[in-house]
Amino acid sequence: MSLLFTLAAYLIGSIPTALLVGKYFFQIDIREHGSNNPGATNSIRVLGKKAGIAVLLIDIGKGALAAALPILFNADIEPLYTGLIAVVGHCFPVFAGFRGGKAIATTAGTLLVADIQMFFIAYISFIAVIYFTKYVYYGSLSVGLSLLIYSFFTPDMDHAFVFSIFFLLLIYLHRSNIRNHLNKQEPKINDKSLKNDRIPPRKI
Repeated sequence: MSLLFTLAAYLIGSIPTALLVGKYFFQIDIREHGSNNPGATNSIRVLGKKAGIAVLLIDIGKGALAAALPILFNADIEPLYTGLIAVVGHCFPVFAGFRGGKAIATTAGTLLVADIQMFFIAYISFIAVIYFTKYVYYGSLSVGLSLLIYSFFTPDMDHAFVFSIFFLLLIYLHRSNIRNHLNKQEPKINDKSLKNDRIPPRKI
């Protein structure tokens, strides 16, 4: 049963939302534009706010649905874990050559269902860090760091191990951002040059 839920959660997470929206509505592979990442942030950057927000909401929904599976089927599995399996699917999707997003939206959906307190801690940190630094990837890394720190103050030490791995995963997924920052090439969220990456929708 656990294997079945793990597989279902991974496949839900593997749905390549940004890739599908980019190909169907814009006739592009979003992995070849902007930051080359098929996630919500790059979708907003390349496809515009409406398409980007649609990608964001669906990616959040993927995590929420995966986390809800044990609840819906009354299974003895922690929702946090099935949600995080969906996050793995989102980052390494079988339907898109294992080239996926950077975990943040799907993690939000997971935490909304699995642990609302964790959600607020992680995403208040996310918003605050971006507000003060203007770097989205700083905010993304702060999600992992805040969850890791929070896990040390909970009685379940399994969470500390899980979020240690999760934080390392975020660092790996954002390695190109870190490299760009070191080379002074990482754009801030208010960088006007980002508008140059915007692609208008095309007629279907």
